Amino acid sequence: MPTCEIFTIDSNVKIANNVFEIKLSGNTEGISAPGQFVNVQLDGFYLRRPISICDYKKGSLTLIYKTIGGGTEHMSEMKEGEKLDLLLSLGNGYDTGKGGGSPLVIGGGVGVPPMYALTKELVEKGKHPSVILGFNSAADAFYVEEFKALVGADRVILCTADGSAGEKGLVIDFLDRFDFDYTYSCGAPLMLRAVYNAVSTDGQYSFEERMACGFGACMGCSCKTKYKYKRICKDGPILERDEIIW
Repeated sequence: MPTCEIFTIDSNVKIANNVFEIKLSGNTEGISAPGQFVNVQLDGFYLRRPISICDYKKGSLTLIYKTIGGGTEHMSEMKEGEKLDLLLSLGNGYDTGKGGGSPLVIGGGVGVPPMYALTKELVEKGKHPSVILGFNSAADAFYVEEFKALVGADRVILCTADGSAGEKGLVIDFLDRFDFDYTYSCGAPLMLRAVYNAVSTDGQYSFEERMACGFGACMGCSCKTKYKYKRICKDGPILERDEIIW
């Protein structure tokens, strides 16, 4: 069951264009898998804000978020020592036990953060992931060096749509650079669909829907799969390739 926990802000810094990294201290025992998310309560705002988990360990949590409205703008102004009320841990998360020994991890834009914890766990389990990170421009890119530190620079491709950093192109333009037997993806719906159409391997895809409660009670984020309706906040956000309907 999700629980509310109070976290203390250790740092809250801008790391890219309208993108912030916030490090928190608190009880992380409820987090069980990479790809899960938290719902953040902000003073003066009615609905909580869902934010994917970038990294976690006992007693500490890292979130990366983009300022896209009043709530996240308010969050970006919060200082070290302030408190945040988080509902955690939500969603099913990625299953790192599936797939072979050489998975391909694909993250686009604000879909990159949860792929860091995923890649970290894959490495810890003895797998050898390769990583493709896609952004619009150099100003939007973040965590590239962190991924290289996990898997090695030769197994990370940075691409940007305008060519201002890394290689010019979209994530699907570089799929043939690696031999892989499974895919993990997170990004905008158009990117996910493009990856789905471009690869033949099994994989897991992280989806977004507008969420109200975050734990499956309101049914507002239900989507149709090949087998049944699923609530993205509770039964997802990770869906298996063989159940996705576009």
